[in-house]
Amino acid sequence: MSKISTKNVFGAVNQQERPQEEWLNQIPQELGYYLAGFVDGEGSFNVSLRQKPDYQIKWQVVLSFNVSQRDLTNLLTLKEVLGCGIIKKRKDGVYSLDITTPSNVILRVIPFFERFPFRSEKAIKNFAIFCKIAALMNLGNHRNAQGLREILALRETLNIGKGRKRKYSESAVLKTLLEKSSETIRQVPHHPVQE
Repeated sequence: MSKISTKNVFGAVNQQERPQEEWLNQIPQELGYYLAGFVDGEGSFNVSLRQKPDYQIKWQVVLSFNVSQRDLTNLLTLKEVLGCGIIKKRKDGVYSLDITTPSNVILRVIPFFERFPFRSEKAIKNFAIFCKIAALMNLGNHRNAQGLREILALRETLNIGKGRKRKYSESAVLKTLLEKSSETIRQVPHHPVQE
């Protein structure tokens, strides 16, 4: 697995986006660290997969940042500070702020938590893994089989523990990749060597 510096990958994007730096610099430190602490306890970083028959590798990788709470106050503040996201109300009365647009994850969510880091080991670890996956996607590696394999391996280390659910297991996705590659081999026309 290749090592990727998320600061280098995202730094190149952020240098092109000067308003990005201004946005981060305008967040009062007290508010930034308060929201980071809130997300440390209530938030999650996830990577899900969707089957997409029209995609070349048949899979879409979806980055997802989510925070859930019964009280809307902190969710509204976080949405305003980040400048993106959708708030939904679940059937159980819990509200959820969801951010899944790749550009919002890369240009808003990740820089915010790089500036206002987490304190718990679990959140630090999961955020680092999420950033590595986002960096791979930012490079377009999710569009090829090797890149998807690398993302899947990282995804297996994300949110380890009780309650983690995966609609598609790593082995199920890898099986479809193997089937696709053997199908491609079968479709290559055979031309006999002429002497």
